[in-house]
Amino acid sequence: MNQDIRLMLETEIPDFVIDVVTTGCDICAIGDDSYVIGDADLPDEEYEAAVPHLVHIDQTYDDRDPLLREIAAYLRSIGRYVDPGLNPQHWRTKASTSVRTKRE
Repeated sequence: MNQDIRLMLETEIPDFVIDVVTTGCDICAIGDDSYVIGDADLPDEEYEAAVPHLVHIDQTYDDRDPLLREIAAYLRSIGRYVDPGLNPQHWRTKASTSVRTKRE
């Protein structure tokens, strides 16, 4: 089956991040060109509750691969990043709380 794949727009990056964070999952840049969604960090019950939302997010934003650097740059700009080789806990103390509100 050949489905049309929609490319995520760069202008959708903040909303994508907000949508992920509101599921209860962490999201942070890894270096300058990738990111990770921390759904595995959730307790089983919270993970099960987040899965349908994560599936919806994946379907809504579809193909994000061409924007990996831009997503990583946005996450870095709001303090959600880990530089390889450094303590991965440090980003939580710098992360912006402004990501909690979706842009209108």
